[in-house]
Amino acid sequence: MTTPPLPSYSLLDHIQSPADLRRLERRQLPLLAEELRDFLVESVSRTGGHLSSNLGTVELTIALHYLFDTPEDRLVWDVGHQCYAHKVLTGRRAGMARLRMQGGVSGFPKRCESPYDTFGVGHSSTSISAALGMALAAKQKGEKRKVVAIIGDGAMSAGMAFEALNNAGVADADMLVILNDNEMSISPPVGALNRILTRLMSGKTYNAAREAGRHMLGFAPPLLELARRAEEHVKGMISPGTLFEEFGFHYYGPIDGHDLDALLPTLENIKKLKGPQFLHVITKKGQGYKLAEANPILYHGVGKFDASQGIQAGKGGGKLTYTQVFGDWLCDVAAADPRLVGITPAMGEGSGLVRFAERFPERYYDVGIAEQHAVTFAAGLACEGLKPVVAIYSTFLQRAYDQLIHDVALQNLPVLFAIDRGGLVGADGATHHGHFDLSYLSCIPNLVIMTPADEAECRRMLSTAYALDVPTAVRYPRGGGNGSLPDTGLDTLPVGRGELLRQGRDVALLAFGSMVAPALAAGETLDASVANMRFVKPMDEALIAELAGNHSLLVSIEENALIGGAGSEVARILAQRGLDTPLLRLGLPDHFIDHGEQGQLLADLGLDAAGIVKSVRNAQQDHS
Repeated sequence: MTTPPLPSYSLLDHIQSPADLRRLERRQLPLLAEELRDFLVESVSRTGGHLSSNLGTVELTIALHYLFDTPEDRLVWDVGHQCYAHKVLTGRRAGMARLRMQGGVSGFPKRCESPYDTFGVGHSSTSISAALGMALAAKQKGEKRKVVAIIGDGAMSAGMAFEALNNAGVADADMLVILNDNEMSISPPVGALNRILTRLMSGKTYNAAREAGRHMLGFAPPLLELARRAEEHVKGMISPGTLFEEFGFHYYGPIDGHDLDALLPTLENIKKLKGPQFLHVITKKGQGYKLAEANPILYHGVGKFDASQGIQAGKGGGKLTYTQVFGDWLCDVAAADPRLVGITPAMGEGSGLVRFAERFPERYYDVGIAEQHAVTFAAGLACEGLKPVVAIYSTFLQRAYDQLIHDVALQNLPVLFAIDRGGLVGADGATHHGHFDLSYLSCIPNLVIMTPADEAECRRMLSTAYALDVPTAVRYPRGGGNGSLPDTGLDTLPVGRGELLRQGRDVALLAFGSMVAPALAAGETLDASVANMRFVKPMDEALIAELAGNHSLLVSIEENALIGGAGSEVARILAQRGLDTPLLRLGLPDHFIDHGEQGQLLADLGLDAAGIVKSVRNAQQDHS
């Protein structure tokens, strides 16, 4: 069935760049916002992607590109999943038809994709630091440009954002930080009074009077301090900006981020000001699409769906995912052991903790986008005899590496890391692939690392990790495995022991985690032995030595970077034991891997069954 074309639009069809946008009259901008929002709903429903967050930033994006001279002026987006409107307005509307597909437009800002994407991003809380660097670079080079960081309220929970604010407030940089606040509970209601006050506070008269007052009272420091405190007291009664003022920013807001009559004059005023400025705007996730407004979490990251009907509830019979296996296991263990606590850095839904949070709310901790804090917090809990389980994506655990080493492993504390999205994740691309974890974890003393071959083994590994009184990591991929249904028991595995799944001749395939299934398929074609290695650390040295003794070629296979990965440990074991059996190491290459469908990416990299067979036969020819 042919997909019908997207509808035409009276204004949006003529926008190929921000220069086209700036030629519009201001009275036309609300209609453009309506058309842009309709386009995003239709487009994302056909491709999948992030929807709620992007619908919430339509007017803000229009206002920024309308008033600032982009790309000469720099817009730095945070997290990145709020940049779709930005991509459409900067010449990539046609490319949205292949959003997040192999060879298509990225779902995040990407410097190599467009000069309007000033900073690549996929993780949160980086925008203020990057924008400060850009602002001070412009100052050092004598270039006059504006720099704007657009940060979501969730990203403000990370310490890095406050480190940047602390630096920026004393750095004398001309920059604007916009807090895109889409949680109404943290702010007072937005209305006409706030709009009027913000416009007044950002205007020339107010700021000229403030600076003149500071100059005159500067000759009498006690009076200047009194005036400053009076100003803060008055502003504190009408806005929540005292914190940001203390960092050295001039705070304005909150204003309605969907009201162009408020956004445009306020931004126009702030644009003329020098020094660090902070604008607080209130937006609504899913704005303009009623289904997304009602359930912004459901519509945060979506697959393809009928825009007129919305996302339909599943009909059952779907494949069990590793995330679901973890969530079920967590609830079962929590029911049996009151010491268990679950921790997530703002990934409760994605990491499978929703049911646990409902059943055991007093033992559930969502610490916000604060990975470093999550790990050290878990260490503190473990010091007091509790059994913390940190549910985290592989790509986000990278952000807490020092805490993992210094606060958990060095003290040998029993923290279990349930590492989701290990390996390639697909459409989110290079910023979210989890293909470094086996490398960066393997070198840490005291840490036990496991990689399940299927869903049933994942449950047993989680139970094994929980039973150990040391730091542990169970690393599993996005999606499901071979569909094996785990039982509801809490059986464990012998630590550091793999298993021989297939006895063959000449070649032995040593597979880790997600690579066991393609290795078995390749083993049938090659008549090769296949071992499910299970443990990356401690690795089953006896099994490796046995296979090396009766095969002419060993092949390690992992969905991880080859450098420093599981295959490197196999090579070390062979060398240490003086075994000269040739070793072929298969894994992910030494470059960043773009977005695309998981299976296709693995096939392109030679990590499907056909690719394994081809690599082995080539190696056999080389050694013959």
